[in-house]
Amino acid sequence: MTFADIISIAPFEWQAVATALVCGSIIGLERQLRGKPVGIRTSALIVLGTYIFIAASMLVSNEATDPSRIIGQVITGIGFLGAGVMLARDGMVLGVTSAATIWALASVGVCIAIGYEVIAIKLSLVVVFVLVGVDTMEDYSQALTRGVHKKYQDWFEKSAGSNNLE
Repeated sequence: MTFADIISIAPFEWQAVATALVCGSIIGLERQLRGKPVGIRTSALIVLGTYIFIAASMLVSNEATDPSRIIGQVITGIGFLGAGVMLARDGMVLGVTSAATIWALASVGVCIAIGYEVIAIKLSLVVVFVLVGVDTMEDYSQALTRGVHKKYQDWFEKSAGSNNLE
C-alpha cells in the first residue's frame, strides 16, 4: 500500500473538502466573532457534510435514481438542524438568522458538490456581507430597528442590564 493509497479519499476530492472547510470557516468566523450560535466548527461541518452527501448521491445515481432527491432530503435535514438553534424567549423567537445561516451553509456545500467551488467561495463571502452589512445598516438607521427588531433590541438591553447586576 502506497502513501497515495493511504491519503486517498476517492471518489471524493481533497480540493472539494478543503473548499468546504474554507467556506464554512469564512461564514463561521463571522458568527463566532459576534458570539452567535453556529461558529467555525459547526459551519465547516455543515458545508463538509452537505458536500459529502450530495457528492455521494451523484456517485450512486443511475437511470432509476434521482440525485436531486438527495438535495431535497439534505434541505429537510438542515431545516431540522436550523429549527434546533431557534428558541422562544419572552414571546420573541431568537436564532432565526442562525437558522437561515445554516440553510445558506448547506447551499454552499451543494455548490461544491456539483463542481462550482470558486462560486461557493464567492457565495460564502456574499453570506458574510449580508450578515455584517445588515447589522451595520441597523446600527446607522433607526428605520431598520422598528417592530420586532426594536422589541428584540429593548429585550436584549434589558436582559444584558439585569445580567450585569448579578
